[in-house]
Amino acid sequence: MSLSFVKLRDALSQRIHEFESGRCFDLEITTCWDFPYQSPEGMKFGDNKFHGCTPALAIWNLLLRYTNPGDLVVDCMAGSGTTLDVSRALGRRAIGLDINPTRSGIFKNDARILPFGDDTVDFHFVDSPYSNNLHYSDEPDCIGKLSANDDRFFMEMSKVVSEVYRTLKPDKYAAWIISDEYKSGCFVPVGFKIFKILNAFLEPVDTIVVVRHNDRSANPMWSHRARKHNFFLRGFKYLFILRKKGRKGGSVE
Repeated sequence: MSLSFVKLRDALSQRIHEFESGRCFDLEITTCWDFPYQSPEGMKFGDNKFHGCTPALAIWNLLLRYTNPGDLVVDCMAGSGTTLDVSRALGRRAIGLDINPTRSGIFKNDARILPFGDDTVDFHFVDSPYSNNLHYSDEPDCIGKLSANDDRFFMEMSKVVSEVYRTLKPDKYAAWIISDEYKSGCFVPVGFKIFKILNAFLEPVDTIVVVRHNDRSANPMWSHRARKHNFFLRGFKYLFILRKKGRKGGSVE
């Protein structure tokens, strides 16, 4: 038995194990999703040490509800690759793009210009920066270098939304995770502003609250500061689910 065959067999066996394991996860049935860990026990999707890493079961739920095996799933801000790992475990085709790729299999690309034709993607997932709260990359054009207090942040995000709309097939779905910002005594309702942009292109399907875990605000120091200075720590992110209205063939209503 050749070494290459053994590697292929083992890789296939792992994928089957991941798929079968996923069958025991019930679909979420409320609009509050609370996943204590980034990946389910005994499984690894993406990198839980990556700042702002998406909960794997959030993507799992979305793909089971809104895609079919063989569909093309695109994550244009792929981060540590959670969407890629979950998609492939569920038998979906997946392409990950990022302005600052963190691993092999993620292609360098600016989300404001997607390398896909019109009406070609079955599902878009986006977990975007919500300000310059983190150091996302050293790329000068990174949207995460812009503050949510700067109108340019939302102008650039609107370009991403436009590309998501352009490349998404009619009657197919997209999902976008975003959080509000409170910084230096200033609150910015980033989620509402992004939703307004999304709603200009896509039809809202539902809004989910994804509970935040294991980020830096869990430090007791921040709890003390929040009480002392009378502000709230970010306890959740918005997950907006949307659909591109239209008929097959690209005729948009």
